[in-house]
Amino acid sequence: MKFVLDESVDAPIAERLKNDGHNVSCVWDLALGISDEEVLKLANETNALLITADRDFGELVFRMKKLTCGIILVRLSGLSVAKKPEIVSEVISKYGKELSDSFTVITPGLIRIRNKI
Repeated sequence: MKFVLDESVDAPIAERLKNDGHNVSCVWDLALGISDEEVLKLANETNALLITADRDFGELVFRMKKLTCGIILVRLSGLSVAKKPEIVSEVISKYGKELSDSFTVITPGLIRIRNKI
């Protein structure tokens, strides 16, 4: 799968996804400090799912009706840096195609997928 990782995402998540064989682009390598709208545009232009820890993307998609290929919101605060990549990798492995065109929230013990955003 193809992903764009927002700069709010922990770097070990990027490394894990790359090791899993995914195509991963990181905002911190491409254009550090760009706006959320620019991050969303970058993900859309590359037909990638956006992974972020920034809840503002929910407002862009649901209130402002911005188009997206899919967003994964990682809400795993309080967990170890080693555990977060493991959880994100497991969700992607388990739900794969369901994540496209969806808004997914990953929290400890709960995965919510809102389809066809």
